[in-house]
Amino acid sequence: MAVTCRVLKIARQPYYRWLANPVTDQEWDEAHRLNALVDAHREDPEFGYRYLADEAEEAGYRMAARTAWRLCNAQGVASVISRKRRGKGTRPGPPVHDDRVQRNFHADAPNQVWLTDITEHHTSEGKLYLCAIKDVCSRRIVGYAIDSRMKSSLAVRAINNAVVRRGAANVAGCVLHSDRGSQAVFNWSSQHLDRGGVQWEDHQHGCGSSQAVQQ
Repeated sequence: MAVTCRVLKIARQPYYRWLANPVTDQEWDEAHRLNALVDAHREDPEFGYRYLADEAEEAGYRMAARTAWRLCNAQGVASVISRKRRGKGTRPGPPVHDDRVQRNFHADAPNQVWLTDITEHHTSEGKLYLCAIKDVCSRRIVGYAIDSRMKSSLAVRAINNAVVRRGAANVAGCVLHSDRGSQAVFNWSSQHLDRGGVQWEDHQHGCGSSQAVQQ
């Protein structure tokens, strides 16, 4: 070992210190934090590092948002929605099904166009997320779901609630419009959605649906 350290020009004293304690307490803590972030990302791939940090804190590993960003960046953990595509040099196309509403939030009959969004509320016991679905014609909330975590299942449960309350036979062909914004759960849950013939429309750049749902 002495010859190896001399050839590599490495002092023996730091090597023996590392040999006695190869993993520092800081590295050990960061490894557990990173595992918590990776587990949260595996469960909800659409989350960014801030939401992943919230999920990790609920699992018992509290960290600053900057720390979560550094660990996610080093591990290559990124939202499947915000991940950039490089090298093509082309502009993104229009959002999926954007030709159905075209910012004209008007319907002549119920169950033709629904709007949906998620709002975040701070309580003494933590954050509370509400996903509401509003009928454009009647301007009434036709379905909703509440949870302490903003997951894709929250949006799906709200849609299920609306379909059950209005009747699956009455909502066939209904267009559900959402403003993606920071609530990327809509994009993820829409990939697994087949509820009573409701067609999901997602707008990348915002179109007022957030305000309409909250009124």
